[in-house]
Amino acid sequence: MKQFRNNVIRAGLGALYFTGAHYLLRPIFAGVGAIFMLHHVRPARDAEFQPNHHLEVTPEFLRAMLAHLRAQDIDIVSMDEVHQRLLERNFSRRFACFTLDDGYRDNRDFALPIMREFKAPFTVYVASDFAEGTGRLWWIALEMAIAGTSSIETGIGGAAVRLDTSTPAAKQAAFDRLHDWLRRLPGDHNMQREIAALCARYGVDETAICRELCMSWDELKSFANDPLISFGAHSITHRNLAQQTEEIASREMVVSRERIEGALQRPAIHLAYPYGDRIAAGAREFALANTAGFKTAVTTRPGMIFAESAGHLTALPRVSLNGNYQDTRILPVLTSGAATAMWNGFRRIDAA
Repeated sequence: MKQFRNNVIRAGLGALYFTGAHYLLRPIFAGVGAIFMLHHVRPARDAEFQPNHHLEVTPEFLRAMLAHLRAQDIDIVSMDEVHQRLLERNFSRRFACFTLDDGYRDNRDFALPIMREFKAPFTVYVASDFAEGTGRLWWIALEMAIAGTSSIETGIGGAAVRLDTSTPAAKQAAFDRLHDWLRRLPGDHNMQREIAALCARYGVDETAICRELCMSWDELKSFANDPLISFGAHSITHRNLAQQTEEIASREMVVSRERIEGALQRPAIHLAYPYGDRIAAGAREFALANTAGFKTAVTTRPGMIFAESAGHLTALPRVSLNGNYQDTRILPVLTSGAATAMWNGFRRIDAA
């Protein structure tokens, strides 16, 4: 099902490009700017089974996007500048802002050198438990468990289930089923229990994943010396905030910020909601972020930034630079706003 969806999106992006429709739609849907969302930036991998491939782009694709933006004379700005322009209603020039979620080491090793080439600022949203080396990147743990076995056993809905994982296609189908099931479980503790059981059964060290992929506080301190970099909060544990009590959700936001500011001696006045979709961030979370004193908060809801976004600073949409669609021909489609307009039902503001 997800492969079918990817194919439909790819076809839609291609149709917008080949018909030139994005040129016609740009004056309506491009807005005043865009906040781009990334996670990993690293060289392409050869493995056939890569269910989290959408979360990574190659350095070459990032460089192509930056070159496209410079060629279009679009300002590349920080989240602080996005906030200021929205408050001042300074829309004389279009802008682009780059944000990278989680705090992966490849942000330093591969993204930073390219951003330096273009003198482009960017914001890294840090989940503080990831920097501590104790975080749980369950989506990667699930990938590793499935990658290492020809069948996988678990319990879904109280029933024991054995899933075929003997081929890349079967592995992808199993991953999609288990991923969707885990996201729907009530409460973070249920997800962690099931993931822990899978990791124990299939020999995956979940905390080692965090230490291998994410920058530590010491690494982040060194990273923070570059003037292009700013930091934002991404919760403590990267849990679905909408599933938590108001008290816990608020603590996830506030304590994450306190830990980042204490460790790095840098402000962390911007927030990215973990997962950030409709089932993880809604009106309550937007209000909590505002109460916690964040100047902005970003979702994963697709969309461009419009003048009206100034009234919804803790519910800002982003444009995903998605690893499944790394075709340089679609760059003008992404910056036109045509693609996100189609994905979000042609809404300028989606903050409900």
